[in-house]
Amino acid sequence: MRYVTTFSTEIFSLLNSIIYFHKAIQELQRAHDRLSFAAFLYAIIGAIGTMLLAIFLSTANSWKPLFHRYIRMSLTEYAAAISIILFVGMPHIGDLAALDKSTLTVSTSFRPTSPERSVFFVQFWHLPVRWIFAAIVPGMIITILFFFDHEVSSIICTIDRYGTKKPGGFAWDIVLLGTTTAICGILGIPPANGLLPQAPLHSESLMHTEREEAQIVVDGKEHTEMREVRRVYEQRWSAFLHAGAILVFVSPPFQHVLGLTPISVLAGLFLFMGEQSLSVNPILYRFFYLLTLPSELPRLPNPLKSYSGVHGYTVVQIVLTIIIFIVTLTKGAPAFPVIIIALVPARLLLMKKIWSKETLRFVDAWACREGTPEDDEDSKAHVQQVRDQEEAPEASRKSVMAV
Repeated sequence: MRYVTTFSTEIFSLLNSIIYFHKAIQELQRAHDRLSFAAFLYAIIGAIGTMLLAIFLSTANSWKPLFHRYIRMSLTEYAAAISIILFVGMPHIGDLAALDKSTLTVSTSFRPTSPERSVFFVQFWHLPVRWIFAAIVPGMIITILFFFDHEVSSIICTIDRYGTKKPGGFAWDIVLLGTTTAICGILGIPPANGLLPQAPLHSESLMHTEREEAQIVVDGKEHTEMREVRRVYEQRWSAFLHAGAILVFVSPPFQHVLGLTPISVLAGLFLFMGEQSLSVNPILYRFFYLLTLPSELPRLPNPLKSYSGVHGYTVVQIVLTIIIFIVTLTKGAPAFPVIIIALVPARLLLMKKIWSKETLRFVDAWACREGTPEDDEDSKAHVQQVRDQEEAPEASRKSVMAV
């Protein structure tokens, strides 16, 4: 990740948003195949309503002076949960209760859901040896995908506005993820992992305002004033409680409650997750620049004179994202993480031949550290120049002595 720039991470984040939107559409398509026309129309209303209510409640912190501060914080932090609970219960009220429903499929007994299996464990010791070695290839691809997803989410969760740093515990997260993925393989179920945009949303929900003293100088005299600073409340309870809630709801009898969730609400949740991820992606704002009159665009820093390079860079990111998304819809879908990883050397080796240093310095940066690749190149060139200048007199002196 030392060589990864925001060029790749922004594409990966945009891809996640598109996949969430696509999954929502797929869920509504399934509802269309199973439900009557009236029930399908309500499914669309339920999906859009779940998304819009969650988005509306997520802005509660800006409702001041309405309600107490803790009420606004609770509405913001549990916006998605409140919206889901409301739209899960709504189809059971009044005339809506008469509509046919399509809900999540849950298990009613403690046994594998596949009728072809009688035991939970995959009897891999009966597999041919060649298939065991063939499994190394998809295993490597899954490792690349999960590692990149985990690292990108950790980068987004530790941006400057959160005031946090990536601790050593993130390495143990990878160990835990590898262990659970191995267990999924033994149980014969797909390995599931996704931290975008859930992890940044978690950091966002833990943001709070603190008042602290700051020393300022006015007319040569020091004064103390109180300033409001936004910080993330770092703790471990919320993640533990989230994991505990997941464990509870996949266990009987609470799994029955989970089975009451309409497919439309799940689609609405996917729409909300996609919107939350997209809303903080710089590609979106640079895309708006494409639609803005040149006279209305923000002033560029010197020495940039035109937005043409910025627009071209943005279009390339969008086109690459669409290409990768199309790959995910084909039989070659398991290989899409390899394409994302290939973007890293492509950015460092090829793009500097297309765009100027000033443009790349403006739109891109290292993902895990300060500065840009162009800054590093300039620094190395400066060091080499100084070294050459220091060696020149010595070389001249030696040539004179030789004469």
